Order: sequence, then structure tokens, then C-alpha cells
Amino acid sequence: MKKITITFPDGSTIQVDDEIRPMTLLNRLGPQDKKIMAVKVNNEILPLDSVVDISCTMEPVFEATKDGARIYRRSLCFLLATAAHNLFPGARLLVGHSLDYGYYYTLDTGKPISKEQISQLKDEMMKIVKADEPILTDFISYQEACAMFENLGLIETRKQLNYRTPSRVKINTLQGFSDLYFGPLVGSTSELDVFDLMPYQEGFLLRYPKHETPDQLPEFQDQPKLFEIYKRYKDWGKRLNVTSAASLNQLIHERRVNDFIDITETLQVKCIADIADQIHERKTARVVLIAGPSSSGKTTTSKKLALQLQAIGYVPKVISLDSYYLGRSETPKDENGNYDYECLEALDVKQINEDLLSLFDGKTIDVPCYDFHEGKRYYKGETMSLGLNDILIMEGIHGLNDKLTPRVPPELKFKIYLSALTQLNLDDHNRIATSDNRLIRRIVRDAQFRGKSAAGTIAMWDSVQKGERLHIFPFQNNADAMLNTALDYELSVLKVYAAPLLRCVTPMEKEYGEACRLLTFLDNFSTIPATAVPSQSIIREFIGGSAFHY
Repeated sequence: MKKITITFPDGSTIQVDDEIRPMTLLNRLGPQDKKIMAVKVNNEILPLDSVVDISCTMEPVFEATKDGARIYRRSLCFLLATAAHNLFPGARLLVGHSLDYGYYYTLDTGKPISKEQISQLKDEMMKIVKADEPILTDFISYQEACAMFENLGLIETRKQLNYRTPSRVKINTLQGFSDLYFGPLVGSTSELDVFDLMPYQEGFLLRYPKHETPDQLPEFQDQPKLFEIYKRYKDWGKRLNVTSAASLNQLIHERRVNDFIDITETLQVKCIADIADQIHERKTARVVLIAGPSSSGKTTTSKKLALQLQAIGYVPKVISLDSYYLGRSETPKDENGNYDYECLEALDVKQINEDLLSLFDGKTIDVPCYDFHEGKRYYKGETMSLGLNDILIMEGIHGLNDKLTPRVPPELKFKIYLSALTQLNLDDHNRIATSDNRLIRRIVRDAQFRGKSAAGTIAMWDSVQKGERLHIFPFQNNADAMLNTALDYELSVLKVYAAPLLRCVTPMEKEYGEACRLLTFLDNFSTIPATAVPSQSIIREFIGGSAFHY
């Protein structure tokens, strides 16, 4: 009989015969007052009831972590799907995008869902939680899975099995209802006691806690402008009958995807043109401030907006906010002692405002540059002035924060928020996270243009998202216009580049679990070659070959 060695985070080890399940080692994995949601085995996240039969490192995934929160939220979604199946058999429960700390859902019963039905769903969920029902994971044959999802009316899940065809399909089962999820779930419903269902628009929100405070729900912060953008794109997807990865895969396999690419690109250009018209209608706008999270396509959007403004008679000029960084000696540091280039205090706000007001007064300014290697600002003789039809475009993470331009009158500013908000789902119950879309974009761009590995990009992503939560998301409702920069075919293109990079992340690296999760996610998409991507597409910002110069 073989022996396997388990190594714990504190360096201690045990030897066991043949195999072991992590749930039997909870007392070795962490303190009793911290809830363990799963384990990392050689840096791959696995359920507590999984069988470990190789020598490995093993560490806990606690509830109050990003990975733990994913497991909790994914399990809540399954709990809701089960409750909906119990109460409204035959009705389609459809997950949408995230809104604040919640997921937007609709229930297709032929008429709008009522507050009474939402209350019934919540009561049913609580009933299942109190019953402490086990959530089971099992494998069934491909043929059984096809028949089961067809019988359950899970249309998109069944359709996807035409394009993902494993001989064994992993399913989750709760109270006799089975579904398919792409990651570990909790072992029992009793762990899912912090949630709420809240009526919202035509559907409702499944609200969940922040990972930092898993025992309480945060106060709801509405984002009506962002929701309206999402709804517009969702309605558009329905009209085209492309609402899921399976629908996109069908177009690819039937060789009809090129028309869809043309339509999606044309829609985005139209939306940018509409924003240019809004700027023109404002009449007083002299500076366009563009902000959005990492990899939302700010640079290409700025260039495409400049073209649209030129088409209606403007002469756009661009100043980069990066040029206004303070010298390194004045740059604040974060809690780890690293230079914090993402905080507003890293910028020379006084000089920005003086230069803008000078430009608006018809004066000429010296355009600054910044040397990141030397950590200092310098000038190379470039000047700028604004003529009668000139308009300034500034792109940067603080664009929507009025503390960036406190001396500029509001009527002179037009603010745009960008978000890569795909309207596609993987299937009825599995959504596509905006942050995953952006992370995959960034992995590809960092490898193409910065020589960075996928592990390197993943390692810094938490810090990037922290900066977004502090400096971008709180100001998104200040925008005069919002633009969705996601293209619903892009993940099929990005997969060609991202999948090989993610496969190079080894089990010895901390980022291996995230790489595995992203590979599982990308496995839902058939591929589209880069040759199908237009030269002015936002996707070209990440894969290369753009008609624009960056």
C-alpha cells in the first residue's frame, strides 16, 4: 500500500495510507472559529469531500477570503435554483449581472414576478437552509446529462453539451434537483444563512455578504445607470437570440459568427457616436473625462471617440493623466510600503487644474511627460492650446472624481464611465463576471506587450481590484454617459491567447487555482481566429494588430 504525505501551511506533515478526504483534517487546517469552505491541494481549490490520493501541500480556503466568497455565492445560486424548481417547476430562472453585492435574476413565468412570489422564494430557501440538506457532487454519463437537463428545462445547459462533450459530466444535486456549476460548492445548506431576496425592476436581487464581513449583508447602494446599460444590452441579445455561450458556440459551428461580429462592432461604434452627439448637445463641454476599471478599453475608446468627434466638426486633443504624476519623493505609499500610483494624491492636481483653466482661457501650456523609471516629471518642448472647435480628452482612473478637477466648472466637463459588461451567460444559472472578462483581457495584453506571465498578472489582480473599489466604482454614477465596451464574441478570440498562458501556471505557484478556474471558464467557449477581428476593434488593444497607434 502506498503512503502519501500531506504538508500543512505551518510546515508540519502527516503520512496516510492510500488516500484521504480533507474534511477529516479540519482540526489540522485552521482554528475552529474560522469557517473553512474548501482546500487548496497543490494550489488547486477542491471541495472538502474530494479524495486526495497524492502527496501534496494542503491549506484551507476560509470563508472570509475572495475564494471562499466565490464558493459561498456559487452555492447560494444553487440554493435559489433549487427553491425556484420546487416552487415554480417549468419556469426559467435566469441569472443576470452583478449589482452592488447581489445578482440580478428574472423568473420567466409568463408575467412579471410579484413581491409575494419573491417572498415565497426566500421562505423556501430558508426552509432548505434550516433543514441542513447535503449538497452532493457526482458524475453521470454524457447521455444521462443530456436527458436530465432536457427534462429539467435547462435549455442553455443542454445546448452547451453540443459543444462541450465530456464522457463524464460533474453535476451537483440538492433535494433531488440537479444542476451544473463550474467550481466547488459548500457541503451543506446550513452554511448558507446570510442572504436576502430584494425586488428590483422586473426581477429581484439575490444579495450576499462581502467577503470581509461574511456574517452580514452590506447596505444596498443602487447603480441605476449601470443597470440601464445592462438591460439595454440584454434586450439586444434577446432580439438576436444570442444570450449564452452555447448560443455563441452555435453561431461559430454553423459558420454564421462573422455577421454577429459585424453587428456587435457596429453597435459599439453607434454607442460611441451617440456619446459624441451628447457631447455636442452639451455645447459647453471643453474636456471629456474617461474613466473605467483596468482593461475596460479606455485607450481604444478614447481614440474611437476622437474619430466620432472629428466627424461632427471637433478637433480632439489628448492629454494623459499619467503625465501629471508627482515626483517619486512626493508619491504616497500603500500599507505594504510600495508606491501607490493609483491614489488621487499621486497626481499633481494643482497643476492639472492650472493647465486646464489656461487652455480654456485660450493660453498655451507646456505638455508634461513622466519617466516611470526615474520617477520624475519632465518637459520635452511640446506645447498645446485649444482653438474654437478643439476639445480635450483626458483618460484615467480618477476622471469621474470631481476632486481631480475642482476648479473646472461642471458645465465644461463631460464624464464617461466604461464597463466591460457582457450580456452573455454561460447558461441559465451561471453568469459571466465582468471582472473575469477584464482579467482575461489583461492576461493577454500583459503577455503580448509587457512580457508578463499569466501568474504575474493574476498575482497583482487583487491589488488592481482594490484600487478600483476605492477610486473608480464609487464615482460611476457621476458619469454623464456610460459605455459598455464588452463585445459578446471576444472571449472566443481571447481564449486562443489566454488558454496557453494559463496552462503554463504550475501547481507550485499560488496562482495555480485561479488559472485552473479561468481555464474551466474558457472551456465553455469555442474559438474564433484573430483574423475575424476588425482592425479598429477594442479587442485589438489586447491581442495586437490594431489600426490605432498606442
